[in-house]
Amino acid sequence: MKEENKMQKITPFLWFNDNAEEAVNFYVSVFKRSKIVRVTRYGEAGPGPKDSVMALGFEIEGQEFAALNGGPQFTFSPAISFVVNCGTQEEVDYYWEKLSDGGEKQVCGWLKDRFGVSWQVVPVVMVEMLNDPDQEKAQRVMKAMLQMTKIDIKTLKKAYKGE
Repeated sequence: MKEENKMQKITPFLWFNDNAEEAVNFYVSVFKRSKIVRVTRYGEAGPGPKDSVMALGFEIEGQEFAALNGGPQFTFSPAISFVVNCGTQEEVDYYWEKLSDGGEKQVCGWLKDRFGVSWQVVPVVMVEMLNDPDQEKAQRVMKAMLQMTKIDIKTLKKAYKGE
């Protein structure tokens, strides 16, 4: 009897022009619990140069990803982004600085990394405050968040309390 396939059911697949290996090495360096699982190289059949990296499988915090050197036909858009849920301001600061290095800092906790991939660096407490049944509190938090680039937990908590 065959052992059940342990592969994750849905895997985010990232299409890079020709720098997938560089991007994956960057992501693995930023996230502590991450690793490259496999590297597939082009063979004689191409279409890339023989022995160059075609695809990589990697994990970040237990989430499987795939990356491909597919050429310039497709590029990233902010319509798809990855959310990094953070428990502390230190985590927010760390991921914000690391992921935006060489990229573009945007509003409301969004950034675009140096490879064009969009990320949202979000403190978990912000999500909790925005979902508070007291809509007055939630709206004050939303208003404060809309004024920010990197999310500041202390400022959000003051808004939540009405200070």
